[in-house]
Amino acid sequence: MQEEILTEQSARVNIYALISRILMNEIDEELLELILKDENILSFFPNFQKWDKRKSMSNKDLIERYLNVDFTNLFLLHLVPYESFYMREDQMMETGGENPVQKLYNDFDFRVELDQARVMAGDHIGVELEFMFKLCEAEYRALEDGAYEVASEIAEIEYNFLKEHLVEWAPMFLLNVKSEAGTALYFDAADLALEFILSDFEYLSKLKKSDFKHLAVEESK
Repeated sequence: MQEEILTEQSARVNIYALISRILMNEIDEELLELILKDENILSFFPNFQKWDKRKSMSNKDLIERYLNVDFTNLFLLHLVPYESFYMREDQMMETGGENPVQKLYNDFDFRVELDQARVMAGDHIGVELEFMFKLCEAEYRALEDGAYEVASEIAEIEYNFLKEHLVEWAPMFLLNVKSEAGTALYFDAADLALEFILSDFEYLSKLKKSDFKHLAVEESK
């Protein structure tokens, strides 16, 4: 039973890690090679698999001529990947210490090097997804150690963060990315992130009904 729980949790960790990385920084050759060589990861990108330019160009040229151009257009120029833009009535970004997401990060000692991450504030979609990745990683370690009460507490934090933050605005942003994407990779990445955020919130909502007790949920299946 614990093995099944850990397998499911490991999948959550890996998907949050993948989508946070793709949506936060430009693709590099190492990441693209990872996507292309792992059939399980590549299956998340069905349109990219069939994309003619992927088959006819080197990874380096594909990145420089298409993927990084698309990232710049989507995340730096044309769209605004920040929660405060979507949630504030004046559609202004909150980049200072008053950003409610940043306050939450501080409470959990979560730090992001904004300059290295190519973001201006902690409520960037990639950073929020990375926060979920870190939480899921901590939950996995707790489950692995049999510390189920700790795992339950972390799962509740995840549920509340999705409910109060990502679910409130990320679907709108990701639909915009799908609409504006100039490459199959970023179309698929936005589609994956959208579907996964909603399905993970559904999973955590079910877990909530058992007071976030993983074993109780597993026994009820």
